[in-house]
Amino acid sequence: MTTHDDGKVILRPGQDGYDDALASFQTGFVRRPDVIYAAARAEDVVAAVRYAAAAGLPLGVHATGHGLPGAVRGGVLVSTRGLAGVTVDPVARTARIGAGARWGAVTEAAAAHGLAPLNGSAPTVGAAGYVLGGGLGILAREFGYTADHVRSLDVVTADGTARHVTADQDPELYWGLLGGGAGLAVVTSLEVDLVPVTRLYGGFLAHDGRAADPAALLAAYARWAATVPPALTSSVAALVYPDLPALPPHLRGQYVVSVRVAFTGSAAEGERLVAPLRAALGPAVTDTLREMPYAESPTIHNDPEFPHAYCGDGVLLSELDVAAAAEVFARCGPQAGAMHVVQLNHLGGALARPAPNAVPHREAEWLLRILSPLDGSSEQAARAHQAAAFGTVAEHILGRSLAFAFGGGERTEGLFDADTRKRLADVKAAYDPANLFRRSE
Repeated sequence: MTTHDDGKVILRPGQDGYDDALASFQTGFVRRPDVIYAAARAEDVVAAVRYAAAAGLPLGVHATGHGLPGAVRGGVLVSTRGLAGVTVDPVARTARIGAGARWGAVTEAAAAHGLAPLNGSAPTVGAAGYVLGGGLGILAREFGYTADHVRSLDVVTADGTARHVTADQDPELYWGLLGGGAGLAVVTSLEVDLVPVTRLYGGFLAHDGRAADPAALLAAYARWAATVPPALTSSVAALVYPDLPALPPHLRGQYVVSVRVAFTGSAAEGERLVAPLRAALGPAVTDTLREMPYAESPTIHNDPEFPHAYCGDGVLLSELDVAAAAEVFARCGPQAGAMHVVQLNHLGGALARPAPNAVPHREAEWLLRILSPLDGSSEQAARAHQAAAFGTVAEHILGRSLAFAFGGGERTEGLFDADTRKRLADVKAAYDPANLFRRSE
């Protein structure tokens, strides 16, 4: 480790702290940069960008490592983990979030003031990368994409300039950063809206996928989802749990199909809305639906908190062909021969509202995702399986979801419609003509 007089920490292979700085939630795609700048302040990011530009080296950004694009060697990496501060303005209902902060920290800080961020399902996910990908939160149908609620971003552009970016002061860069991914600048902090939510009605209904008919369950869920108000956001997911001692005995080797619900209305109204779904699905193996403090919302999805290897993709659908979607679930179920997690998110509501950002395909009604763990399995085989499964719904695919393209490397086809892709290319040409930022998560 090299510490300069100005406090900058620079790491190179073989030095103490180098491997720790690269530690990621995603373990399947390893980075081995030539230089790591461990940023503790925005000025460190400026120094890293200027160094990389002068040396003609590509530059990437690393916070929590949930969305690593693929294995990379060489170049410069900026670690933003040291930029993890969170400050809440309860009067303005905003939070100033450092680029290394995780949503769990933001939720905790906001809750102290009776507020909540528009976070996703996992508290370990980094806030900045999530927002740059658009941000599909647990209350998304009511409030829209998290990117729609960003007031400003502090960034460093490829010319080494620190900029305060707003929709008024720098509209094209602001537009491109939000939903366009991490290839336009390095974010050091951002200011987001908070919402006056302290509790919700939510949880999940888990069913034995071998005892039930997953196709009938999916059809019942789709019929029910068409009747609920925008204040209710839901999804259905299915997976075969591995037979591992670390898991509770009732889950080992089981095929579980779960409907997840988050509703900001009263518990009584939530119970009324969910009653037809319960009746249609029959008795659940596990039913956790209840009123809860917003801080307990991660229990709705129970995303894993331990680092692991995986790849995944998601497609946005114009409409739902229930039979075709059921085939995707079947292909990823017990017959698959390997573990795949498939999830169908109900979109619409506020997600369809236009906003001054690059989030595409707002007309989509559904998001279909497949995530494949890679421990001991082949990425190539997993990708082939995902592609074959998505092929069954190809007729209704509008495009791919940037936020859920895990480990996709340089594969960009389908992420944006033609107009958005052209406009993003123009922003890229204006702010990073040498393509300095081509290795960012």
